[in-house]
Amino acid sequence: MIGEKIIMKSFSTETPRPDEITIISNGVKIEGKMTSSGNIRVDGEVQGDILSQSNVTVGENGKVNGQISAASITIGGNVSGTVRAKEKLMLEAKSNLNGDLYTKILVVEPGAKFEGKSKMGESTNTIEVKEKTSENPKGN
Repeated sequence: MIGEKIIMKSFSTETPRPDEITIISNGVKIEGKMTSSGNIRVDGEVQGDILSQSNVTVGENGKVNGQISAASITIGGNVSGTVRAKEKLMLEAKSNLNGDLYTKILVVEPGAKFEGKSKMGESTNTIEVKEKTSENPKGN
C-alpha cells in the first residue's frame, strides 16, 4: 500500500442541505464562481464570487477577491469586493474588508479594518424611490 494513491469519487443526485458546509482549507486556491445552498467556510484563497443561501465565513487566514452574497457573513481574514448579507455581517478583530457592504445588522469588533461604503436596513439589495402622490397636492 505504500506509494499507492487512493481516489474517491462521489456521485450524488441529492440536493445539498442548508446545514452542510463546504470548507476551502488553508493552502487551497480556487478560481471561479462558487454557489451553494449550504454553508461555506474559506480558510484558503478564492479568486471569484461566492454565493450562498446560508452562511459564509472567511477565516483568519482566508482571502477572497470577489463579491460575497449570503444570508449571514463573518469575516476574519481579507476580502476585496462587495459584500451583501441579507441578515448579518460580522467583521472580526483581524478582518480587513476593502469594498462596499450591504446588510441589516453590522457587527464590527475592535481592530477590524473596513474601507468602502456601507448601507444598512431592511432593503439592502434594492433602492426604492417612492413618489409622493396626493389627490390634493396643495393641501387644501
